[in-house]
Amino acid sequence: MMMTVSGQQMNLEQQLDKYAELIVRTGVNVQSGQDVFITATIESAGLVRRVAKQAYAAGASNVHVDWSDDELSRLKYEKAADEVFASFPAWETAKRGDFVERGAVFISIVSSSPDLLKGIDPNRIASYQKSAGQGLQQFRRAIQADKVSWTVVAAAGKEWAQKVFPEASSELAIQQLWQAIFDAVRLHEADPVAAWVKHNETLHEKAEKLNQLKLHKLHYKAPGTDLTVELHEKHLWVAAGSTNEKNVSFMANMPTEEVFTVPYKDGVNGFVSSTKPLSYGGNIIDGFKITFEKGRIVGYEAEEGQQFLQKLVEIDEGSHYLGEVALVPHHSPISESDILFYNTLFDENASNHLAIGSGYAFNIEGGKTMSPEELAAHGVNASITHNDFMIGSAAMDIDGITHDGTIVPIFRQGNWAI
Repeated sequence: MMMTVSGQQMNLEQQLDKYAELIVRTGVNVQSGQDVFITATIESAGLVRRVAKQAYAAGASNVHVDWSDDELSRLKYEKAADEVFASFPAWETAKRGDFVERGAVFISIVSSSPDLLKGIDPNRIASYQKSAGQGLQQFRRAIQADKVSWTVVAAAGKEWAQKVFPEASSELAIQQLWQAIFDAVRLHEADPVAAWVKHNETLHEKAEKLNQLKLHKLHYKAPGTDLTVELHEKHLWVAAGSTNEKNVSFMANMPTEEVFTVPYKDGVNGFVSSTKPLSYGGNIIDGFKITFEKGRIVGYEAEEGQQFLQKLVEIDEGSHYLGEVALVPHHSPISESDILFYNTLFDENASNHLAIGSGYAFNIEGGKTMSPEELAAHGVNASITHNDFMIGSAAMDIDGITHDGTIVPIFRQGNWAI
């Protein structure tokens, strides 16, 4: 028995080392002399230390970690004064701005429970979401224009693991979640870094096919969904693999299975229904339907989390519009694992999805160097938030419509038709 446990532990240690190397080399591609900015919970300290070690080995000049603690976070929402949530510290804004100007890379390690803030006053959560969105607006713009390299990855947290695997013991649930994370990021491959190079090429080949079509609109049809999304004539389909302003490659999400673009802000019409729960603000929103007219959300309802859906939509004017349309086949690794992660990083890569809020500058030709006003003129939505929600299923068909009215099948029964 002791030998088995020891063997499992050794295997986990080795896998974590490989994972950390993948995050540093492929996720953000740390260059000599760069700063590294990591956000993580204290529960993921073991992975953070490994990432820091790999970053220094790659030549990083300094690794800065912004720690958080889920218990303290919840305690703050329960006990702190109301005004605490209504303003975002200027020093927090300045700190990230300073790291951006120094050309740092940014690593976000997610591990919190999807139910972390269940039962907390929705107004408190919404107040913080708004103030943080405003305080980090310039940072978000730098990220969405690929000014710097950035990636979002995950670590197995105890409460999150129990949510994903409720029938398992706490220890087994964590083991199962780690394995699911490792599988999703292709850590089982003999050379994960090389496997990601190949995967990135495959996704970009699909994006290039879509770019060649020069589509005018997308028409989504599925149970509970009949939605038309207009695209600007200079829209670009891309995958998560990108390059920063110094032409250094990085992978913004690990895992990733999507190709995506930006919708024309005022060109979304119809209704769409969710197919997976959305974890937002430490709460779950599920079974929801959203209706659009001329781009704007004009109606929404949820079976669970209606209050939080309302707070999401009403953060600002831009949160009434879409900022992203993303395509993910039903026959993809995370979808076929049949695991519901209750975490957008994973669930969005098992399903076609849309995003409420800001659009990415790099989804428009020349957009990386455009001003906010120029992006707006190209129909790119601006908002202090960006939240993906899942709409895909095996029953979804998507047609592309060209400028001359030609209909091109893009998805049939949830999978690629091109």
